[in-house]
Amino acid sequence: MTVIRQEDLIQSVADSLQFISYYHPVDFIQSLHKAYLNEASQAAKDAMGQILINSRMCAEGKRPICQDTGIVTVFLKIGMDVRFEGGMSVTDMVNEGVRRAYGHPDNVLRASILSDPDGKRQNTKDNTPAIVHMELVLGDTVDVHVAAKGGGSEAKSKFAMLNPSDSVVDWVLSVVPQMGAGWCPPGMLGLGIGGTAEKAMLLAKEALLEPIDIQDLIARGASNRAEELRIELYDKVNQLGIGAQGLGGLTTVLDVKVLDFPTHAANKPVALIPNCAATRHTHFVLDGNGPAELEAPNLDDWPVITESSGATSRRVNVDELTPELVLEFKPGETLLLNGTILTGRDAAHKRLVEMINAGEDMPVDFTNKMIYYVGPVDPVRDEVVGPAGPTTATRMDKFTETVLANTGLIGMIGKAERGPAAIESIRKHKSVYLMAVGGAAYLVSKAIRKAKVVAFEDLGMEAIYEFEVKDMPVTVAVDSEGTSVHQTGPKIWADKIAAKLV
Repeated sequence: MTVIRQEDLIQSVADSLQFISYYHPVDFIQSLHKAYLNEASQAAKDAMGQILINSRMCAEGKRPICQDTGIVTVFLKIGMDVRFEGGMSVTDMVNEGVRRAYGHPDNVLRASILSDPDGKRQNTKDNTPAIVHMELVLGDTVDVHVAAKGGGSEAKSKFAMLNPSDSVVDWVLSVVPQMGAGWCPPGMLGLGIGGTAEKAMLLAKEALLEPIDIQDLIARGASNRAEELRIELYDKVNQLGIGAQGLGGLTTVLDVKVLDFPTHAANKPVALIPNCAATRHTHFVLDGNGPAELEAPNLDDWPVITESSGATSRRVNVDELTPELVLEFKPGETLLLNGTILTGRDAAHKRLVEMINAGEDMPVDFTNKMIYYVGPVDPVRDEVVGPAGPTTATRMDKFTETVLANTGLIGMIGKAERGPAAIESIRKHKSVYLMAVGGAAYLVSKAIRKAKVVAFEDLGMEAIYEFEVKDMPVTVAVDSEGTSVHQTGPKIWADKIAAKLV
């Protein structure tokens, strides 16, 4: 019988979470680099370039790839000839590992987990509890997969109970465009088919733990229905033209993974879960000989890309923004922002709207200001701020009209598309929405030269900050006329791909 010390599992989980916070899987980087080299859409190519630059910076600096350091999911296959030594349950050991990892003084990770999810939504402060799945299997080892899943991509998960005769391909092709860009493509799609409702979701999540190998599969050919689906969906999803960050382009997915399970004759449960450009997972096995030893990847496997902001970029002093200047911004144009911007996301917007409705004064002056939807990681050492990439802008859509109508705010910065109501408010108030690249949080943080909390300090990472930025790269995603590149870009590229113009 193998004896596993509880400290070995705790430390292995903690080390794994630190490891995946700053090291992309090498298969992901190599696949993304190939897509970058093949991309014909300049906007999508620039976005992928930023993700690759960010990835190398994170690997070298050992800081988080994305400011959303995720909700932790752990899969354990525990051999029946294993005995744990210690007084904690397996779940408690995992949670202690999470606690250590997220509070590591040299690489603090953002605590994003809230208790009382439909009530007070209070931050648990240490990113616990994790989602833990355990299976007893034959053997004398403990096989562990550790993953950290960002909220933006998890929010785009889909499930359907199809009829037995329904097409899985048709369903996937109908829901992927509905997912928008909040899951930060290009990434992977995990598809679970069969079992019951909860089993299909679990299969989809487990599928995302597998390495990217779609090109090898295409070369050798499919040997079963799951592999046939992978190839067909990889081709057809990319033909949608959604592209990197939803800007339109040739690559929306780097791979599609499919796991299936026997199901009831009356059912065909299907689950789809995307993995974003900050894909984070690793694997280790404990055999009783101490904690896992995770081998750092070779940075020679990372491409060296010259930082570029595109041919249309222009510098903008945000401290001198006027409504007239905003009217000049064109859809798809790249801007380099300089000066001071404010931040605020879900909790701050909710509080601002409550204050507006109560007739209270605003805590800061928003007149002709930009607000950046971000919840940054805490800084370490000499950092001004930790990784500070954008959060999904659509979550702020329901607040947009009230805020634009009552504060003097002139523009917003986030990731992914805006919904119809927000776009109409932007058009109505002659405002602008700018998009920063999701999955490039450390790179964005290097453009932030000063940071201070100016309101709602009790909200932690959701407080309102004032950032002083230098050459912060953004794309005009919705202009003052209400034209959205997330609507025009994918259509243009889907048409080009269909006509084989690229």
